Amino acid sequence: MSGIPERPQRPTGRIGEVTDPRVERLNALPPNARFDIGAQLYERMHWTRNVGIRMSDGVVLSADLVLPGDRAKPVTEPLPTVINFTPYNKIFQRGSGGAWVRALGERIGGSDRSHFTGRDLLHALAGGAPAALSVSPTLVRRGYAYLMVDVRGTGTSTGTWDFFSPTEQRDYAEVLQWARQQPWCNGKLALTGISYGALASLLTAGLQPDGLAAVFAIEGGEDAVRELGLPGGVPSPLVAVWLGAVNLLKWFPSLSGLRRTGAWREYLRDRISSPASWMRHAAQIALMADHPDILLNAMWASRVARLDKITIPTWIHGGWHDVYSRSNFRIYQRIATPPGAKQVVVDDCYHLAPGSGFGAPDAPQYLDELQCAWFDRWLKGIRNNIEYYGPITVRRLGGGWLSCDQYPDPAARVRRLYLSADASGSAPHAHVDGALSFDPPDRVARLPVPTRRPSIRSNNTAVSAIGLATLLGRTFGSDDRHAEASAVTFTTEPFDADVVVSGPLNLHLWVKAEGEEAFWSVTVTDVEPDGASAPVSRGALLSSLRAVDETASTYVDGELLAAEHPMTAESVLPVVPGRPFDIDIDINATDAVIRAGHRLRVAVGRGGFPRYSLSRSQRRKSRGQAIIIDPAHPSYLSFLAVGEALPRRFTGADTMTGVGDETDRSDEEKRRP
Repeated sequence: MSGIPERPQRPTGRIGEVTDPRVERLNALPPNARFDIGAQLYERMHWTRNVGIRMSDGVVLSADLVLPGDRAKPVTEPLPTVINFTPYNKIFQRGSGGAWVRALGERIGGSDRSHFTGRDLLHALAGGAPAALSVSPTLVRRGYAYLMVDVRGTGTSTGTWDFFSPTEQRDYAEVLQWARQQPWCNGKLALTGISYGALASLLTAGLQPDGLAAVFAIEGGEDAVRELGLPGGVPSPLVAVWLGAVNLLKWFPSLSGLRRTGAWREYLRDRISSPASWMRHAAQIALMADHPDILLNAMWASRVARLDKITIPTWIHGGWHDVYSRSNFRIYQRIATPPGAKQVVVDDCYHLAPGSGFGAPDAPQYLDELQCAWFDRWLKGIRNNIEYYGPITVRRLGGGWLSCDQYPDPAARVRRLYLSADASGSAPHAHVDGALSFDPPDRVARLPVPTRRPSIRSNNTAVSAIGLATLLGRTFGSDDRHAEASAVTFTTEPFDADVVVSGPLNLHLWVKAEGEEAFWSVTVTDVEPDGASAPVSRGALLSSLRAVDETASTYVDGELLAAEHPMTAESVLPVVPGRPFDIDIDINATDAVIRAGHRLRVAVGRGGFPRYSLSRSQRRKSRGQAIIIDPAHPSYLSFLAVGEALPRRFTGADTMTGVGDETDRSDEEKRRP
């Protein structure tokens, strides 16, 4: 199957090219396998704060260098070096990996993980992510040099911040080149980081710099603009919060660091010339009519990692409810490294909680220890068997941890559930309570999508708040019934047996808009016997961006499962008021078990603040909108599933992805890349 990571059955020898000696796959290890990282070799960490690294254009980046040693001094022999790029001011990240942080998280403890809770968010302090976010004592005390770098225009570094720009990418490469020339580096480099640092790591790896031997990327993205900046083609308020945080933190430099590098004049000049980098541009995108950067273009493309150029061992860590959840398996699939030398781990967590529950008997090893084992294998050549892990390790929603060779589950088959206007009887709270059925609808109905703003008590709020909203209770994360009050819902009958939904989903709708634009927000949920509606995955799309690039989309047995929308100026399709059209909304890949007695639900709305917020121009063009239930143009959810509770896959004409004769649609409304 294309578009989703798949590989042949594991052979007895090497996976990948025969000439690649790095990985010889044997029997995969379970998710809770433990890898020996050895005892601490050094008792102290010696800091050299605010080391100046001059770039080729004269900008001075500020970095903390940390070396292991004894009580008196650091070691003198060269060491493998780990580099972490951050825009969040390294001053505020110092010490976050200390033992006291883990102790606090252990004291709080986690939940039973039937649902992710605010308690699990706090328990993430014990899972090893804080050590991976900052200078890691786990690494340094086991014989690594560590370099934490403020990216250009942030922290104590001079220059103007321009996130992930070609200039910043050049900085990444120059820092690596500089590090290899230092006496404390043995020439072997690794990159790591969470979120921005993960994205920077992937961008750098795609440049294929000399000496880079491994990457450990936690909650990074394939395309930050598509996923974080313009999800579904509309601005996200989270971007304004993020830009504000970075710009605020850059005004708190290390004064001693500026004196050390002699760059205080340049620092002041650059901060005064760009006091709030990107804030004005972001406001223009949201407020100006038809701003060119509200669509994907060459400028945005220059900030995307060349994942297919990555050939070094790479560890990808993600979460089902992360802002970058679309990327988890897409990154894994695109990286050119053989399985084993590339790994993907996906947890039931949010952006602020990677590693929550790690270290428990049935869970993976602490995240910082996995990071150490990964670098031990690829930088030190220690045969610790970590290449036999996974290579795909997930916490199945509604289930537990599992390892697999292929994703989606190779036993899964394509299923289709049709949207119907018949009441399911399970969602009296919803604006419309429709049904999901294996049979196409037998009557025509128009189901208006309500215009009122959705409740902020929703999973979308928790995703946007990077998990913090879960501290406010279950309705901010694992029960979406408040949000469904402003949505049109479609729900199945209770399943007779457990069913596993594995992989991406696609919602095909036949719709009508009263204006020249319409936005569609979709949430797929697991409806429990008590009525709680637990989100499984989500997707969104602006109607004018509905064009599908069929060559880049994922089809299985002829069924569209993951639509790839170009979202460029060239791909824009008109929305004619009052004229029906079809739209395919890609829904992020998941792996969830729907238990016997539970139901599957699709909720369709026209918003999802604070995750989505239409620009002023997009709002002006939007009026009423409705889903049209029509036997001649059926709407349906397509997905992959394992379970006897589902009927056999449909055959014949039902396997086609079209929705009626081509003569029913204008040329502009047909799919085109």
